[in-house]
Amino acid sequence: METRELRYFVAVAEELHFGRAAERLGMAQPPLSRAISQLERRLGATLLERSRRAVTLTEAGSVLLEEGRAALSAVAAAERRTRRTALAAAGEPAVVLATKAGASSELLAKLLHAYAAEPGSATVDVVLCGIGEQAQLLADGRADVALLHQPFDATAGFDTEELCTEGQVAVLPAGHPFSGRQHVTTAEVSALPGLPLPRWPRVDGTYPDGPGPQAHDHTQVLQMIALGRASAILPESVRAQLRESHTTAPVVDAPAVTTVIAWPTHSRSRVVADLVRTATRL
Repeated sequence: METRELRYFVAVAEELHFGRAAERLGMAQPPLSRAISQLERRLGATLLERSRRAVTLTEAGSVLLEEGRAALSAVAAAERRTRRTALAAAGEPAVVLATKAGASSELLAKLLHAYAAEPGSATVDVVLCGIGEQAQLLADGRADVALLHQPFDATAGFDTEELCTEGQVAVLPAGHPFSGRQHVTTAEVSALPGLPLPRWPRVDGTYPDGPGPQAHDHTQVLQMIALGRASAILPESVRAQLRESHTTAPVVDAPAVTTVIAWPTHSRSRVVADLVRTATRL
């Protein structure tokens, strides 16, 4: 299969409408229809059921949609990484580091400072992401290395080194009665009236149902807590970002959070290797 054919099929499979897919691809509908029919003949499988009213995916079509998305993402990642490697070979080395906005801020600052002091260090472009986005940027080549947090972020397909492990605390508005407690439980925090826990996005970008605010990053959540509209359970290192409008209490039954530095398994970048070495020494 050609990448062109995959792009055509993915567009039709996502739109489930040949006209909209053709418009999205910037082409006429008849050659798009012919290309899909030719692809089906070559594969010996019906990918789309067509009727006057609707276009639906067959089981084989669903498989190709999932695999096709992954293949196109891999091609785009290869292009991005190749271009950055070419720039590095031309004397313009740089590395893109993705991290969750508002998370591991103190660790990130120490890492950037320590790496900048290394002989021959490259430019580090930091991309601040929403919840769960840094792994996607790493997978599709928009980032070379990322700070991820287990057990929340997926690390499948990456090599990793553990940097630190910490407990979690309840972050509450200043003056809350829990501020004097030696510890609280997850159930106690979840049941606080008027202070619902934020709703973090799932892998597919949707949000679970519930009364809490939709959370995009830690900075947004901390502002909601300061306004008395929410509470949250976050890693202990968040204390470095808190203001007088916040208070905390250790959550005794919350899982420990391990921060890891991650990079694609097949990476051969010297700059990435140097940055990882610096991180593991901290």
